[in-house]
Amino acid sequence: MSALVKSSIARKWIMALSGLFLVVFLTQHFVINITSVVAPDTFNEWSHFMGYNPLVQFIAQPILIGGLIVHFVMGIVLEIQNRNARPVKYAKFSGNSNSQWVSRNMIITGLVVLAFLGLHMYDFWVHEMNVKYIDVQPEDPTRYLEELKHKFVDIWRVVLYVIANVLLAMHLWHGFNSSFQSMGAKAVNKGDGLRKATYAWSILIPAGFIFIALFHHFNH
Repeated sequence: MSALVKSSIARKWIMALSGLFLVVFLTQHFVINITSVVAPDTFNEWSHFMGYNPLVQFIAQPILIGGLIVHFVMGIVLEIQNRNARPVKYAKFSGNSNSQWVSRNMIITGLVVLAFLGLHMYDFWVHEMNVKYIDVQPEDPTRYLEELKHKFVDIWRVVLYVIANVLLAMHLWHGFNSSFQSMGAKAVNKGDGLRKATYAWSILIPAGFIFIALFHHFNH
């Protein structure tokens, strides 16, 4: 296992697979959250299920946290590896002749997104732990929508949310496509449907999260 992790190709595969795993989570997270706009009762039902189902809480959630840690740790390792392998830094950036800004600053966008996830966890996960295990409040399957709306009353929190999702879109724009390239998907290099799909998803999902935040801010 140690030799596998030390392999450059293995690191890229681990990075790619953990990234695709997080893409699946983001999609599922968006599907649940958009129901807060189009079907509030369904949002409450799904949120209650996710909050109290033992398989979600004690199996899926630790796996998600583990995948997140693996992805960001491996990202830092690959960034250090790439910097050490590059004897001379780019003298200047000249469009795509070197590389896109996004591809050269994945570690920056990733760390900012990670910081935002910390705030997001504080807002929702810590609150949920407090409700269930510290205050030990009785189950209320209808509380989730109002709690979500409350988080988006403050305009500065909404602004941070928008900025974080713009950076998430930039991170995904390069990362989602690169995940398939790292695993040898030649079709991605040809600019066909798979490549276009990764770009479309990278814009639509973060834009959807921004829409949810703005919708609840202006309709609280």
